[in-house]
Amino acid sequence: MMAVRVQAADFDLSTEMAALRAQDARIGAVVSFVGTVRDMNDGASVAAMELEHYPGMTEQALEKIVAQAGQRWPLYGALVVHRVGPLAPLDQIVLVACSAAHRGEAFAACEFIIDYLKTDAPFWKKEQTPDGARWVDARVSDDAALAKWAAG
Repeated sequence: MMAVRVQAADFDLSTEMAALRAQDARIGAVVSFVGTVRDMNDGASVAAMELEHYPGMTEQALEKIVAQAGQRWPLYGALVVHRVGPLAPLDQIVLVACSAAHRGEAFAACEFIIDYLKTDAPFWKKEQTPDGARWVDARVSDDAALAKWAAG
């Protein structure tokens, strides 16, 4: 199962992991990453965040990232669930989960997907801070995380 969903609704980690694990009896490892909304960013408190995207284009970009991971590692499954719309601190934003025969492949693929998602997926984030709304810029650290995959 290689699946991508972009949705406003929250997701249930337990349900998503159970569905991914049920796909293939050969699975020996499932690795997941859940990203959440922080209440602080770049030195300012964050009261809320809104994520925007281009429907269709965003899903296609995520599917391409997942397919690249599937070409690099022998995955049995991969799942990306990314939320859009208004979110509050502590809300879940994104789930990336990968299944494989062994943990090494699952960990690497999960990290690869989130690194590419942070830099290449067409999402726009706007934070509400005490000084007003501001768009979130790309981070140098995200570009650095992505660079390690070019060598591998």
